[in-house]
Amino acid sequence: MSQKIEDYALIGDCETAALIGRDGSIDWLCWPAFDSDACFSAILGTNRNGRWLIAPSGDVTGTSRRYAGNTLILETRFETAEGSVVLVDFMPPRGKASDIVRLVRGLTGRVKLQMELVIRFGFGVDIPWVRRTEDNALLAICGQDMTVLRTPVETRGKDLTTIAEFEVKAGETVSFVLTYGPSHLAPPGPIDPELALQETEAYWTDWCSHSTHDGPYHDLVMRSLITLKALTFAPTGGIVAAPTTSLPEKLGGARNWDYRFCWLRDATFTLLALMNSGYTEEASAWHSWLLRAAAGAPSRMQIMYGIWGQRRLLEWEAGWLDGYEGARPVRVGNAAHAQLQLDVYGELIDAFHQSRMAKLKLDDESWALECAVISHLAEVWDQPDHGIWERRGEAKHYVFSKVMTWVAFDRGIKSAEAFGFKAPLLHWRTLRDAIHRDVCEKGFDPETNSFVESYGSKLLDASVLLLPSVGFLPPSDPRVRGTIAAVEREMMRGGFVLRHDPREVSEEKQPAEGAFLACSLWLADAYVLAGDLDKAQALFDRVCSVANDVGLLAEEYDPVALRQTGNFPQALTHIALINTAHNLSAARASSEKPAVQRSK
Repeated sequence: MSQKIEDYALIGDCETAALIGRDGSIDWLCWPAFDSDACFSAILGTNRNGRWLIAPSGDVTGTSRRYAGNTLILETRFETAEGSVVLVDFMPPRGKASDIVRLVRGLTGRVKLQMELVIRFGFGVDIPWVRRTEDNALLAICGQDMTVLRTPVETRGKDLTTIAEFEVKAGETVSFVLTYGPSHLAPPGPIDPELALQETEAYWTDWCSHSTHDGPYHDLVMRSLITLKALTFAPTGGIVAAPTTSLPEKLGGARNWDYRFCWLRDATFTLLALMNSGYTEEASAWHSWLLRAAAGAPSRMQIMYGIWGQRRLLEWEAGWLDGYEGARPVRVGNAAHAQLQLDVYGELIDAFHQSRMAKLKLDDESWALECAVISHLAEVWDQPDHGIWERRGEAKHYVFSKVMTWVAFDRGIKSAEAFGFKAPLLHWRTLRDAIHRDVCEKGFDPETNSFVESYGSKLLDASVLLLPSVGFLPPSDPRVRGTIAAVEREMMRGGFVLRHDPREVSEEKQPAEGAFLACSLWLADAYVLAGDLDKAQALFDRVCSVANDVGLLAEEYDPVALRQTGNFPQALTHIALINTAHNLSAARASSEKPAVQRSK
């Protein structure tokens, strides 16, 4: 049975990532890239669907874990009656091959341990052929995939599993290195595990030294920045929403989606988090990915793309997997990539504008693309769409979608004015004003004194909390204050913000999911803009309090079950945490507008 989502920790090499449970089992890994088929899928099924366990073979009396400083090197300490050991897990930054290194170091006494390696390619269903190489490595091949296990420990096969028993005493270290390679090539060569540890520690320590955040939330921000870096696909600069698929938004439910792709929705949030933290190189790489991914006819622009910029993310179901705690189906690919979501046009233009204002060097083709996008948006802004939350029902006139079309024209105008670009400014200003009137007339409900989910609806939506952040209305506007009050009244559970109105129930007549953590932080940002720093601080602290023991957060939090839910770790949650921390620090440090206001 899978562990709780919050019981997992992350390691990665900036091209893929693995989840490791408190028990020392790697239960999820897609190799060689984030969007590859998984070779360890136990988190979505059973141990027979692939995992790699290293742990004491007897009773464990205590377990603790931590990351080694500002790194992605995980240290799990096991206490037993016979002694204690620490399991050091990491993935060296990608070189010629991709490696997982696991070091068992004896701390006290003499501890007996077990190793169980179950490799199942193809999301837990394809069993490889296994044989010994001349240098006594263990080679596993299936189709295009190959892994090589190197360890001084004697291993043997049992029930299509590689197992071993070994003993470690104080002062000793036993190493295991699992390496991936394409099956048509020669097996990748060995690495020095201790040297790889030194180089991995140096890599992360150096990367973290470039952070410019020096506020009171330094440790939280650094762990979120490290997580964001770990979710970056280094060859292209694309950032995946999460390294997992089908971890349920509602425990036992069917809202299970593949998040191993890159969303335009997150564009500006990501840029602000990186730029405000001093990571202009990563911000530039993300901007370049955006430009390449969105290139082409604006009418064909998608809400998400693959890590290389792929456009066809066809969705299918892995029916042989039972799902996380029985939550089915398990989905691979994401059909929402074909939806019309008008908000992504605004996110793209806003991201380019924020990049210019931060003096990032942009490609000469950026402005031409922006003009083409805005020209297309002038023709389609008044169409219904599927909204920021990718609703799979009937298209509607979602308020946030319309607001973001306003943002597209507003940022296009501001960029043209600030940088002297040629543009049909009179036409753009006319459309910007028309969209603003349209939203205020049709998207605001006088009875609830709040902006609503969609035109003509009485339901609320957490995305409207962003209206003051994007500059659509000032935080002092009575309609903004009314919206915040309505969200507080109707959209909060257990002190957290839901993204959907709980009055809209699922087919089971139960709330569809838990609280959306990024939305809770968006409310904190709205408090900051309104000058209510005590409320903002309390909500920020509440979100931080549900991070797991190594500082990781999923997409959602179930305030009834008191558990994290959804794909994990979630980039948008960590991005929102970084931005809110910056906003609180800036607001407390000066009387200037905090960085959350994106309309500059």
